[in-house]
Amino acid sequence: MTIDLLKRFLLFIVFVLAQALVFGRIHLFHYATPLLYVYFVTMFPRNYPKWAVLTWGFVMGLLVDIFYNTPGVASASLTLIAAVQPYFFSLFVSRDAVESLEPSLLNLGPIKYSYYIVTLVMLYSLLFYTLEMFSFVNFMEWGMCVLGSGMITLLLIFTFEIARSRA
Repeated sequence: MTIDLLKRFLLFIVFVLAQALVFGRIHLFHYATPLLYVYFVTMFPRNYPKWAVLTWGFVMGLLVDIFYNTPGVASASLTLIAAVQPYFFSLFVSRDAVESLEPSLLNLGPIKYSYYIVTLVMLYSLLFYTLEMFSFVNFMEWGMCVLGSGMITLLLIFTFEIARSRA
């Protein structure tokens, strides 16, 4: 348990620093920003306590909010994803599957994993930009931000998953 906690804490630090120092500065075509830290919340195994997933998600969102100067936007969005993740993951896993099953491309298969990760990332992107803009006056800009950021985040997540499966 302590090894798992230490591993998660190191991953947490890596994702927050990578987002704050590298990915937060990338704005492709002024719309697409990689939001890779969402990947951290989607990686929790089936038997992980729900309160712990919520805590990890909220603290990570709070740190991203501090770096981005977006008061509560990332923490609210990531907390919602953390609240939905265990229930959403259970939709793609059979009841008799092993309890410590972790969502990955190898464990779920490409189709189920794609449905799982695309839905969570796009939900996060939708909520994040809706809260950030808090208006639908610039509907096209909002839509481009949601789709652009969602797509580039998914591209990075699938790249990391393919690399993880080959390691």
